[in-house]
Amino acid sequence: MGYKDIYDRFINAIHSGDLKPGERAPSIRNLAQELGVAKKTVESAYDILIGEGYLVSRGPKGTLVNPDLVIDAAYRDHAPSRLDDPDLRKIVDFRDARGVFQLGIPSLDEFPYKKWLLLSGKVTRSMTYEDMNHPSVMGHLPLRQAIANYLNISRGIDCSADQIFITNGYNSSLRLILEAMASGADKVIFEEPGYFFGQKLLERRIQNLDYAPVDSEGVNVDFLVAHHSDAKFVITTPSHQSPLTVSLSLPRRHQLLNWAQENQAWIIEDDYDGEFHFSRKNIPSLKSLDVFDRVIYVGTFSKTIMPSLRTAYVVIPKALIPQFYETAEIVETGLPLLPQKILELFISSGAFFKHLKRMRSLYESRRRMVHDAFMEMYGDYFDMPLQNGGMHIVAFLKHGAKDRELCNIWQSHNLQVLPLSMWYAQKKHRKYGLVMGYTNIKSKEDALSALRLPYQQTRELFS
Repeated sequence: MGYKDIYDRFINAIHSGDLKPGERAPSIRNLAQELGVAKKTVESAYDILIGEGYLVSRGPKGTLVNPDLVIDAAYRDHAPSRLDDPDLRKIVDFRDARGVFQLGIPSLDEFPYKKWLLLSGKVTRSMTYEDMNHPSVMGHLPLRQAIANYLNISRGIDCSADQIFITNGYNSSLRLILEAMASGADKVIFEEPGYFFGQKLLERRIQNLDYAPVDSEGVNVDFLVAHHSDAKFVITTPSHQSPLTVSLSLPRRHQLLNWAQENQAWIIEDDYDGEFHFSRKNIPSLKSLDVFDRVIYVGTFSKTIMPSLRTAYVVIPKALIPQFYETAEIVETGLPLLPQKILELFISSGAFFKHLKRMRSLYESRRRMVHDAFMEMYGDYFDMPLQNGGMHIVAFLKHGAKDRELCNIWQSHNLQVLPLSMWYAQKKHRKYGLVMGYTNIKSKEDALSALRLPYQQTRELFS
């Protein structure tokens, strides 16, 4: 039994009324034991169900069927599976798989494990009775203060701990924002192409979802002004656009901020890997230019520390603090206290800044190494322009549109690349190519050895 089977069972049970809103779901461990599967299999199904809003995690209280869920009676006889979407299946499988060129994974071989374990032990030994009480819905205050200090110094954002909410990942941050601010009729604009899981989450939660194209200067703000003056939210990745890695130009940044102020709209800035910029000093965040306080900033530690930490944060405008706090008390589960305290000490001790500085140098070297190896072998078929930063690179097909067929070939050799076309929501104006991570490739020979595996099949595909 796989995660899709477990997912389908829950969907059918919820739509049929066997599982009702507010009812407790089995714990991951108990369900895994009952079904005779690995905990990871159940976790994958639960993550998708939570991401789609069918389940909600209540931390120590367990996982519930979303109490606010309304099931249309017309669906009770038949509950279609979201995982019939082949692109979603591919990327879910990809996230669970381990392989070369995997996206979104920091350099695990160079992480300061000894320092992290030392701080972990120190935090664990210093736990008190007070730490056993309910944690703040906003997150551990010292961690929020450490994040505010970091953002002031490194990202140019003038904020305080009172504006920061700790969440358990990007999707959790996005759900919190939409729950606190969006109504059913609000128009939301997403980048085209854009982050795959963000796009899928919005498709399930937003009735009035539209797209703005991305070019060499980032999201096209002229298009936004001309076609979407009625939008309430724009979600953008201005530092390194996901997936194209281009940076939003300074004139467009000011144009976008002015547009938001004039239309009383909100910009959600996803700064998922803005720390890693190579050609010059770090690009300032869009939020750092936000004199109108119209930007809601979303950050994460998945790219700078480790994905398994499951820790992200939202920086909200001061005027919105009360409504976010009220919403968070109802819908946000927060994180266990112990990893928050470890992370706070990692930041405040200076280890985080030291780690980032080392990773910038390492990633710049590894990116160039993978680029050179790739072009040496596949330069006849691809263009691979290097942008100013980011944790992945994009190889654009010079001819044709067979990036999905190519991706299947490469993944059969455990090369965990993704087809660029899959990141587009619309069929028109697509580009084609491969999106690949490079951060865990240790040498050019390692890159060449991996790239040789699908070489003959790639040539045959394009012959």
